[in-house]
Amino acid sequence: MPKVSSVVVPYASYLRVYEPLAAFPEPERSHWARYARRAERPSYQDELRASLADLVPTPPIPVPVHESRDAFVVESDGVVCVCPWRTRLRGWQALGDLAGQLPAPVLDAVLPPVVRRQATADYEAWLTENPDARPWIRSATWHVPLNWFVLVTDEERFYDEGAGDGAAPVLRYRTPMVQARRRVARGLKALREAMDEGPLIDGLVDVGRWLEEFHPRSLVELDYGGLVHALPQEFLDGDHSAADVAAGIEALRDGDGVGAGEAYARLVERWRAVRERQFSN
Repeated sequence: MPKVSSVVVPYASYLRVYEPLAAFPEPERSHWARYARRAERPSYQDELRASLADLVPTPPIPVPVHESRDAFVVESDGVVCVCPWRTRLRGWQALGDLAGQLPAPVLDAVLPPVVRRQATADYEAWLTENPDARPWIRSATWHVPLNWFVLVTDEERFYDEGAGDGAAPVLRYRTPMVQARRRVARGLKALREAMDEGPLIDGLVDVGRWLEEFHPRSLVELDYGGLVHALPQEFLDGDHSAADVAAGIEALRDGDGVGAGEAYARLVERWRAVRERQFSN
């Protein structure tokens, strides 16, 4: 296990799927069964630190050479569920998204074109042997995508502000896969009946298709991750975005455009303030 650093790496949120061991073929199933019995396992911060460390060498290593054999593990009703990191696959996918997020000169300075071309060639070759590969983890920086909140309810919210002994704060939701899929279907129905196609609908369709790739007894987790270190306690205490999303969808279902608009306005204002912190320093 990598040595744990006390340095906090900000500021990403995560949507994870934990699948039961039965969903994995051998010999991977046995590997995860042994892994789940470890007394200590790395955290999401350890995973993020490792990926950032690969960008320090010259030339940088945008995608790990070998796939991670680490995972996040939870137990639910006596069933061990595993969320593999799959950092190599996620690295390739993140690299493909960078072109639309950074100006070309900045992108070339961080990851030279020759490095990106080689990574793309490696990914294409890997995909020919792994055409059905998909990540168990999605991430977003400086916000939580609104469509993620459709999957959960306020009753599933867990918030721990941390303790004086240095424990980190936690804000997350967990829900059974069957519930997440049902909420996606109900949310899409209400949205499509009330509006034309748009980013919110497109994002929810995309998440719904992703969820269909997993075992029906999986768990879905929405984790604020490193965002909890960037936001004040009063924000975290008062943040019930899942409740606002549910209220907005219910208002649309009832034909209450005013109520839906008010819920959406609360969400937009709350998360605009979060994203503005990205540029505050």
